[in-house]
Amino acid sequence: MMATLSPATWRSLPGPEDITRVELPNGIVVLTRSNFNSSSVVINGYLPCGSLYDPPDKLGLAGFTARALMRGTARYDFQALHEALESVGASLGFSANVHTITFGGRALAEDLPLLLNLLSTCVREPTFPHDQVERLRAQLLTSLAIRAQDPAEMAELTFDALLFPDHPYGRSEDGYPETVKSIRREDLEAFHRAYFRPQGMVLVVVGAVAAEEVIAQVNAVLGNWLATPADENRIVPPVAPPRQTVRQHVPLPDKVQTELVIGTLGPKRNHPDYLPASLGNNILGQFGMMGRIGEVVREKAGLAYYAMSSLNAWMVAGSWEVNAGVNPANLDRAIELIREEIRRFVSEPVTEEELSDTQAHFIGRLPLSLESNAGVAGALLNMERFQLGLDYLQRYPQQVLAVTREQILEVARRYLDPERLIIVSAGPPAEG
Repeated sequence: MMATLSPATWRSLPGPEDITRVELPNGIVVLTRSNFNSSSVVINGYLPCGSLYDPPDKLGLAGFTARALMRGTARYDFQALHEALESVGASLGFSANVHTITFGGRALAEDLPLLLNLLSTCVREPTFPHDQVERLRAQLLTSLAIRAQDPAEMAELTFDALLFPDHPYGRSEDGYPETVKSIRREDLEAFHRAYFRPQGMVLVVVGAVAAEEVIAQVNAVLGNWLATPADENRIVPPVAPPRQTVRQHVPLPDKVQTELVIGTLGPKRNHPDYLPASLGNNILGQFGMMGRIGEVVREKAGLAYYAMSSLNAWMVAGSWEVNAGVNPANLDRAIELIREEIRRFVSEPVTEEELSDTQAHFIGRLPLSLESNAGVAGALLNMERFQLGLDYLQRYPQQVLAVTREQILEVARRYLDPERLIIVSAGPPAEG
């Protein structure tokens, strides 16, 4: 019999009753949920200005800008800012993806005003000191050099470029050595001036602070941030699935293992297909010993060190892919076995037992993921980012139980075509 959450547990999940959502007059959306069982507080959020806005010759600019925000501000130099955090055991950091510059931090509840003040000065008043920019550039170039020798990273990078040709999703968010070298301090200033705005910013606060106090504190430090809307709101174009199978190998001398990525497009995060696809993906290559693919390719055939599938869903599209680490001599056989499993997956429904076990797994892990302030903050941020609704977590168990074997098969057939896949490997040069 499948384990499910009791009605009492469902009602205890974060929902409209205990999540406060407020939009400030300047356009900042604040979501908060109190948790007085913890003495700490977590902040999470984003600004809507990611690598989508990178010029083609300066790819990596959004990420460079995000990482430079804490290198010096109008009120703190690099050392003073980090000493302010360390003196109270707090943390704060920034990063970038295609759509957003994201941030996250944590502190004791009593230090939330400090954390919010540091967040404010970083996003509103960065000074991009020349010496710090050059130090950061050296670090970024070192990371890119390490990436160039990492088979898994290079396979994924090439896979994205082939699956999303001439598209923001197909470009490296970290940029490339030549583009990072071309970025100047003035470019960071211009990017910040053009795209950092309160409109569209989302800030989540979870922890031992009352909702009204959170709103008052956020309003005190960010409510007076006024700026006109950005000059442009770039639209991410739609993506077409592969028309045929494309295979490419990235040769990396002196490597002994080959990393493999096989896949195609998947549903975007807020599409009705996402949940059936997610349950199906768990059966295909996640559950237990990495699902059907792990069972066949790794356990039975012994062709891979690991083999698993993943569903990556974003704002306008996603990817559905299988990743494996194999001995180069086993590459072709591993590819064929994976394609055979995909053919099987789209030819017949999953079993009742597979579906029941996966549903129980999805429902059972939900409250575990919400045990920490960080887990709740991440969930609230995704609910806002993908417009899932404040009652999403409370509806989630019922939605999972409503998915049928037939729905999973239908969605799998809609996205997974065994004859139209992107196949990328990276590792020792192919012989012959």
